[in-house]
Amino acid sequence: MKKHYYLGWFNNFFPDKLGRVLQEDITDRKSLVMISSNPLFYEDDGATERSWLDQAGILFDEYHLINYRVQKEDAQTLIQKASVIFLLGGNTVKQNEFLVDYELSDWIKNSSAIVMGASAGAINMSAKWLCSKNFGYNVETSSVYEGVGLDDFSILSHFDLENNMALVQEELSTLSEEMNVYASNKDCAVRIKGDKIDILGQVYLISHSKIQKMDETL
Repeated sequence: MKKHYYLGWFNNFFPDKLGRVLQEDITDRKSLVMISSNPLFYEDDGATERSWLDQAGILFDEYHLINYRVQKEDAQTLIQKASVIFLLGGNTVKQNEFLVDYELSDWIKNSSAIVMGASAGAINMSAKWLCSKNFGYNVETSSVYEGVGLDDFSILSHFDLENNMALVQEELSTLSEEMNVYASNKDCAVRIKGDKIDILGQVYLISHSKIQKMDETL
């Protein structure tokens, strides 16, 4: 059964409810494989995300970080053998380019591992995402990127929704005609378990240009 976690960002640690479901879901703890969002930068990458798991008591026998220091074939092998794959937060565009460059998307999709992503990582897990200067990207023209495509929807993760609701709805209107878009702030999570979607925190669904708040189920 597929298990995917689309996370926002957590300034401290996982909320207790999220920690408990992760404890239940992550039974195989042989290998945690983290995918960098800034693969040319090697200092302390993944330390924050790993601390969330550590604090929740979820420890692994092996920890691996995939960036440009790791050979492409070795990176693909690590993903194939992973218990959990964690796409790290940071630079969404650089991570997306790295996923394409190392041809990792199909390996991730075909893996039996639990797949998690925080902020940028969650965005890149989704089917498509909008790169817009209004979402903080350094671009003049908006464009839609292809993500890994673990699930047939789009994610806007770790964005200040409360003060930008009208902007978010307008920006994502066109994409929402093609697929559902889930928009979340920090301290949020969308969990896919089989065909079931669970929600933690303030998450909004934008579908066919209409926006509605999702009920919390975790």
